Amino acid sequence: MASMRDETARPSGSIDDEIAALRAIVEGTARSKGEAFFESLVRHLALTIGVNHAFVAEFADDVKRARTLANWGHGEILANLEFELAGTPCEDVVRGGLCHHPLGVHAKFPLDRDLADLGIESYLGVPLLDGAGKVLGHLAVYDERPMPPEPRKLFIFRIFAARAAVELERLKVEKRLVESERRYRELYEEAPNAYVSLGEDLRPISVNRRATQLLDRPAEELLRASILDRFADTPSGRARAERAFRECLAGEEISGLELEMRRRNGDALWITAWIRPMRGDRGRPEAVHSIWLDVTDRVLAEAESARLAEQNSYLRQEINAVHNFEEIVGRSAAIGSVLDKVRRVAPTDTTVLILGETGTGKELIARAIHSASRRADKPLIKVNCAALPAGLVESELFGHEKGAFTGAIARRAGRFEIADGGSIFLDEIGELPAEAQAKLLRILQEHEYDVVGGRTSKKVDVRVIAATNRDLVKAVGERSFREDLYYRISVFPIQLPPLRERTDDIPLLASFALENAAARVGRRFKGIAPETMRRLVAYPWPGNVRELENVVERAVILSAGPVLNVDPDTLRLPVAEESAETSSSLEQVERDHILAALRKAAWVIEGPRGAAAALGLHPNTLRSRLKKLGISRPAHETS
Repeated sequence: MASMRDETARPSGSIDDEIAALRAIVEGTARSKGEAFFESLVRHLALTIGVNHAFVAEFADDVKRARTLANWGHGEILANLEFELAGTPCEDVVRGGLCHHPLGVHAKFPLDRDLADLGIESYLGVPLLDGAGKVLGHLAVYDERPMPPEPRKLFIFRIFAARAAVELERLKVEKRLVESERRYRELYEEAPNAYVSLGEDLRPISVNRRATQLLDRPAEELLRASILDRFADTPSGRARAERAFRECLAGEEISGLELEMRRRNGDALWITAWIRPMRGDRGRPEAVHSIWLDVTDRVLAEAESARLAEQNSYLRQEINAVHNFEEIVGRSAAIGSVLDKVRRVAPTDTTVLILGETGTGKELIARAIHSASRRADKPLIKVNCAALPAGLVESELFGHEKGAFTGAIARRAGRFEIADGGSIFLDEIGELPAEAQAKLLRILQEHEYDVVGGRTSKKVDVRVIAATNRDLVKAVGERSFREDLYYRISVFPIQLPPLRERTDDIPLLASFALENAAARVGRRFKGIAPETMRRLVAYPWPGNVRELENVVERAVILSAGPVLNVDPDTLRLPVAEESAETSSSLEQVERDHILAALRKAAWVIEGPRGAAAALGLHPNTLRSRLKKLGISRPAHETS
């Protein structure tokens, strides 16, 4: 440490000297701020008051500790330090008052070892107060010599304590502003919405991270070109966007405007934009600020919904044209009786039960009933009860709410809700589980149902058309089908005859099937070979009309000439069946035919090579026929 001065009292000097010193402090601190200001302050203050030490300090993490902002000692700036206030002269200063110890300071504060080590004799300190009188820190000078009271120097000391307080408060405000700006920048950059500010030329001034993500372009690229380049060249894109931005630059605010943009890969990007003008110093709009709630998914979903609605309308018209009951093929008395019933029941809202074997055209009759009803302009919803997953039958029929069960991530409308106002065709109704039967009965009785996971009942206006190939009376007796439901759905039963009971219609049906199949494959035929037609009429058709259509379509593909020929093996019957005299019955013919198909398929029922596919039957239908005909696999044919 530099040598100590004489410890006698120092002359106060002239007023001119003090004014000169004051000017030096003012000039030394006027052009500086922050660290440079505080260093200049303590240096000039020490020289002016004539002491060896000066420092300015602020509170550290709490009011019990302080840290120096600038520290002067023996002619140089020293390293800043942090220290406890307790037991030091500074402790009095932070309470808000002047602290002046002209001499003997180290003896008064024996716990302050720094004072003793330096041999400090005197100390003068004042608090640094903000505009509200709160203590921010303190300014102090101290020396190895006595420091008697000198009013003029104390006045100077207070002036620069006030100046130091202002600078310290400014720094704290600046720090808060920097922190606030940092938080704002983070919020701006990480916001879930895109923020884009544009100049008068509509080039981006600033964009946040979300904007770059939406457009799949880096910020540097977006800032180089007009924002209009990012909009689609459609009526909802560039033209609408430019008009909106120009209106905003004229002083208008735009809210909730949907605009079509393009991502880098060309994919559509739909946004909802909020745009407001940014005014300059003269109050004139000089830029625009816009916020973009990516709504691509919603817009595309609405477009898809509209497309499907149009498609549904088209399909309804097509179905009406193709499946009008007046165009059902057949002239036999059996089919004539069916069509008469269709004409009678169609205009009513009566529940209809269509009975018949697989392939007899139950769905076609259901569509004919709907097309001739007052509900023809509303949908006909088909439900194959046998194909519904066991655990989701009620959800499929009646819908479910979000969270109703594991995997129910969104609300789903059931088939009855979709069919509201129209008709619902419940094919293979005999396969409905018991609980779903109870809910269906409630709809038929009360015209309402409960959504799975819902809390209130829904009203519904739906005509029910049911169909089955099962013996429901037998199912009622076996208690696999509710008796009360059976009576509700069988108000008006329509029994469809199997094809073997309407052989008069086979030539007409075969010709109709040939016309349709030939059109699909792009071929022309003059007709059906007489021998083939004879076989078609004699064949028992266990798969009914569906099997006939399949046989004809297969023959259309395989026939080489202009006349349709069906391979005899396709319709081969046992020898005993060739003669009417030796034929026992149509049931025996059917039995032998099914046996032949089973043996050819190695007794495999399901699958593309199974007997059911070869016969044109549903596997469940074939199993029912096997049970009815008493067919089982012989022991010698099992492996």
